[in-house]
Amino acid sequence: MTVEVTTLAAIPPGTRAVVRTIESEPEFRHRLLELGLVPGTVVSVLRRAPLGDPLELLVRGSHFSIRRSEAEHVQVDAIS
Repeated sequence: MTVEVTTLAAIPPGTRAVVRTIESEPEFRHRLLELGLVPGTVVSVLRRAPLGDPLELLVRGSHFSIRRSEAEHVQVDAIS
């Protein structure tokens, strides 16, 4: 298993990653934490829209979408 530190926006569809940190404004950080995107959580990037924005994620059995600009604030360890 190899681990690479990157942002959630850089993860290709079909890849899993573990959330490290969320570096953003408190309101946005709080919103992601409420959705279950907390440090240590495994997240899967399911797909991207045709122009790359938004991303559809699978977190703890729930599907949700976030903008690419928001995903750039989430640091993850990519799992291959």
